[in-house]
Amino acid sequence: MASPFSGALQLTDLDDFIGPSQDCIKPVKVDRRPGSGVAKIHIEDDGSYFQDGGTQRLEKAKISLDDCLACSGCVTSAETVLITQQSHEELRKVLDANKTAAPGQQRLVVVSVSPQSRASLAARFQLSPTDTARKLTAFFKKIGVHYVFDTAFSRNFSLLESQREFVQRFREQTNSTQALPVLTSACPGWICYAEKTHGNFLIPYLSTARSPQQVMGSLVKDFFAQQQHLTPDRIYHVTVMPCYDKKLEASRPDFFNQEHQTRDVDCVVTTGEVFKLLEEEGVSLSELEPAPLDNLCSSMSTQEPSSHRGGGSGGYLEHVFQHAARELFGIHVDEVTYRPLRNKDFQEVTLEKEGRVLLHFAAAYGFRNIQNLVQKLKRGRCPYHYVEVMACPAGCLNGGGQLKAPDMPSKELLQQVEMLYGMVRTEVPENVPGVQELYRSWLQGEGSEQAGRLLHTSYHAVEKASSGLSIRW
Repeated sequence: MASPFSGALQLTDLDDFIGPSQDCIKPVKVDRRPGSGVAKIHIEDDGSYFQDGGTQRLEKAKISLDDCLACSGCVTSAETVLITQQSHEELRKVLDANKTAAPGQQRLVVVSVSPQSRASLAARFQLSPTDTARKLTAFFKKIGVHYVFDTAFSRNFSLLESQREFVQRFREQTNSTQALPVLTSACPGWICYAEKTHGNFLIPYLSTARSPQQVMGSLVKDFFAQQQHLTPDRIYHVTVMPCYDKKLEASRPDFFNQEHQTRDVDCVVTTGEVFKLLEEEGVSLSELEPAPLDNLCSSMSTQEPSSHRGGGSGGYLEHVFQHAARELFGIHVDEVTYRPLRNKDFQEVTLEKEGRVLLHFAAAYGFRNIQNLVQKLKRGRCPYHYVEVMACPAGCLNGGGQLKAPDMPSKELLQQVEMLYGMVRTEVPENVPGVQELYRSWLQGEGSEQAGRLLHTSYHAVEKASSGLSIRW
């Protein structure tokens, strides 16, 4: 069975593949008897676990997203361990519960749609991105969703915080414990790999700016909740993403509100799951009447979706490069020129003046290039100041949650999705209506404690467990 998760979640040195017939469990401690050698575990046909020579069934612990090691077994093979809290079925349960709930007991349902998912759906239904956004809004509201937002808006904050963070770290590189290069952190597949495979070595390099999904989580559960006079737990927030790994990101403890016992993003559904929801409802997106787009704040008056320059993975390299060139060296870069290296998924960008390299950036997509990047870092031979890292080859538009076309080669489909993604008007984050207003009124200014708490995060090295799962079966 092909995995919907990114390659970075599978290609680690863990040897813990779990076969389709086995239940997914967390490792349990097996007591060794004095004088005995290796404790052997016997697996019955029904999936029960016994220590050889013993009659007591070993405790079996169901895995959750909080426990997930992102290995390569459970998330790819056994339907019994599919993550029930992160599916379109869970969204359907909440919508059904709202229909029978008392007026004051309903939850406000908010869906935030990523530009990459919108482009994939536009390709499938042969619609323009704007028509897709409006018809998707109509569909969600038809089934009971109250508000539908665009994560391109939250990406403005992610890009701006990434810009400021890089300039600060570049200026303080001789005194700061946060080293250069800065490695982007918007890709959860890459973050899982970094934390669980290279731990403390890579963490100092990671950007602390939250991804667009998690910034939208802060916007919806903090700012929007205040506007609606609701506590965060009264809002059910769903994101539509091109990537299964985003389900893991939403479930990180860092994005859980202890006071109100709620996550910033309650449920992540992929583009494919939205398509499945359309099929189950017997709805064709192209046949729906379009609905007006919702806005997060009053100063926005959006009649069409927007996006950013710099490719289908968010444009981090391009925005940070142009900002840094202007802020650090007073050089205005209108067009960013990419230079491909070994393959099209590893490209470099440089800023030079009088023969001297001032800035050296790179984009590394796919696990092959991530491995090369990490090896350069470990050998002390990484020449870059900033690297946009994405686990999927070709980036987010090629995510595992995107729609596939059985009658079209994947390369041709990707080109079509890229073309549709590029049709959307682009905006400069600093000039987007509402962004500066929210920095002032909601975040209490740029660089404030509030901005740090709601727009940034931290990472944690995960120790490798020594358990029965490390056995080569």
